[in-house]
Amino acid sequence: MYYAHSPRKKGDIPAQPYEKHISEVIRRARNAAAEAGKYAASLQTFLQTVDLAAEFHDIGKLDPKNQEVLSGKKSAKSLPVQHTDAGAAHLLNAASYPAAIAIQAHHIGYPDFITEQEKAEDMFRDTEIIEAASQTVRERVDKTLPELLSIHHSIIEKPDTIAQIAALDGNQQVALRMVLSCLADADHTDTAVNYGDYPVSETIIPLRAADRLKKLDKHVATLGKRQDERSSLRREMYQVCRDAEIVESISSCDSPVGSGKTTAVMAHLLRQADKRNLRRIIVVLPVTNIIKQSVDTYRKVLCFDDEDPEAVVAELHHRADFKDIEIRHLTALWRAPIIVTTAVAFFETLASNSTATLRRLHELPGSAIFVDEAHAALPVNLLPLAWRWINTYADEWSCYWVFASGSLCRFWELTEINGGNIKKKIPQIVTDNLWTRLAKYESGRITYKYDANTKAVEEIGEWVSTFAGPRLAIFNTVQNAAVVANFLEKHYGRPCVEHLSTALTAEDRDKTVERVKARLNDPHDTEWTLVATSCVEAGLDFSFHNGFRELGSLLSLLQAAGRVNREGEYSDAEIWSFRVAETGQLRAHPLLKDAAAVLARYFEKNTSIDPELSTQSIHEELILGGRETTDDKKLVRKEEISRFPLVEKEFKVINTDTRLTIVDNALIKRIENYEKVKWQEVQKKSVMIWGYKLENLRIPKISRDMYKWNCLYNDFLGYMAGVISVDEFTTGRVTTV
Repeated sequence: MYYAHSPRKKGDIPAQPYEKHISEVIRRARNAAAEAGKYAASLQTFLQTVDLAAEFHDIGKLDPKNQEVLSGKKSAKSLPVQHTDAGAAHLLNAASYPAAIAIQAHHIGYPDFITEQEKAEDMFRDTEIIEAASQTVRERVDKTLPELLSIHHSIIEKPDTIAQIAALDGNQQVALRMVLSCLADADHTDTAVNYGDYPVSETIIPLRAADRLKKLDKHVATLGKRQDERSSLRREMYQVCRDAEIVESISSCDSPVGSGKTTAVMAHLLRQADKRNLRRIIVVLPVTNIIKQSVDTYRKVLCFDDEDPEAVVAELHHRADFKDIEIRHLTALWRAPIIVTTAVAFFETLASNSTATLRRLHELPGSAIFVDEAHAALPVNLLPLAWRWINTYADEWSCYWVFASGSLCRFWELTEINGGNIKKKIPQIVTDNLWTRLAKYESGRITYKYDANTKAVEEIGEWVSTFAGPRLAIFNTVQNAAVVANFLEKHYGRPCVEHLSTALTAEDRDKTVERVKARLNDPHDTEWTLVATSCVEAGLDFSFHNGFRELGSLLSLLQAAGRVNREGEYSDAEIWSFRVAETGQLRAHPLLKDAAAVLARYFEKNTSIDPELSTQSIHEELILGGRETTDDKKLVRKEEISRFPLVEKEFKVINTDTRLTIVDNALIKRIENYEKVKWQEVQKKSVMIWGYKLENLRIPKISRDMYKWNCLYNDFLGYMAGVISVDEFTTGRVTTV
């Protein structure tokens, strides 16, 4: 008997037979490839590559030294002989290069192809020295490969007829990621099933686009009985979006604040999904946005009585991708028919080289993707590469994209972003006439003001409190928001401040959102301030009397303005832009320097702050940022020449080293005791914390991908309560933060 996975003493799970694992990985990988392949422009080389990679991915485990560990006879932290090289060697010899490279990458991700080319005859081979041996992995594999193949073919009865595939069809980098996605998901899933961490089979819930559209129509028909002009325009907005005849693969939807975009665009997506026979809808909200409100709306109006709303509409706040074999099953996947997620989680998946992350990518083909507030979804320097991917998934994998914005931002028209290729037509869903009538309510709704003086925390707190409330103050960093919120709480009392940022778990953010809604609905409750990060700038139906925003991009300011005087109920609403003084614990965000400079210049020149500036502001940010023009320095160029690790490293929607940290002690114990835990629980009870903070505070790990918070956490400041209290202790001062 030959084995693929060693026994697990906890749970009394025996070693997994090699035949069972390989057969299951082949089956699962084939199914994943076949489902994705239904939407592929070119299919044959893709299916053949996935099939070969699945069959030979673990042949190196048949090495006698590895079998001693896998059978349980010997104990070791890792296999004596790196097992990926054998399958890679076999398929390189057979000139099936993409499958060989995928096998070599199926645990550690793809290598830098430029670095590999410099290895000459050792390209895509493992030349590491085997521990306690005087030979490299390659040398041992070259000697033992015939025997390993003989054993493999005696177990897996398949003819060894291998197609020679030099390259995949279409965009090579995207296709390679798609192959690795199918292989990694099949491998990780079967491993989790073997250890009892994952169900043997899953019930895949169909999208049923036409049926859900009918349900949405019935819901919308019960709304808006008012006959005023604005209500009539919202009904018209819904009907226009729902019935728009779009044949292109990418469209846009310019829609002012309060026009009913959430339901209108969903109706459009469902109709397009039905017409195009798509299998999934993905709603992408900006950066670290509060997604709960959109999720609740969709669950309420799109789910049938006999369905589990959480299974139909998945709520993915952040990337939760785990490499460790014990917790891989907690990775958040894209299995649901409707997914609501953030730009960080979505676009960093497209850029990823990590198998834990890439395993969900094969679910993307055949999706309708709604990028809400598209102008705020990505930093401008990432837009050129993102636009390349968007077009590839549209043209080669049958994805339909809708870019929605209330800021008239057509970034794809800029040469710096489209690379000079302006042939693709991007139709507008909303007619010019309807947009003009909707936009008239924006005129005079809010006044934009600027205070050029930098402000310390005490000055910010005292200044903001002089304005009529309720007030909204938005900061560029989690730390700045927490510092100001803590100051207001200490000096004005807890009833005078609410705090909302990703320092709180998704569960506590949801509770805060509900509390804020209730307070906003009370006309007598006005003397308070919501201190927040950009997470409030989209997807939340908030309307404050006055607003304040730390200087950032024009686009973020326009977004923030959508949370002030939203319905035009105040006649004197203002939103102020200001700078923080870098004293105490306040810090300016270094990555927003160029964007802030562009916006400051508009204020200094008395330029009218208007959505029409949006595309121009992006252009100016790109110029001010001094985009590199040398080909070998461009991120797009690195993608084109398959420098996968560099692309993953540099394509960061939020350029931070943040790590997933569980803050709930009960959940931590369950994970450590190998008890049944759902990935949804991890999403709700975790936060993403800077790596340097975790290291400075010596926060312990649960695994290499997951930490457990052992400092102070509360439902007001979240994990920042612990950061602030530790700072007070270590500095020997009681701060006013």
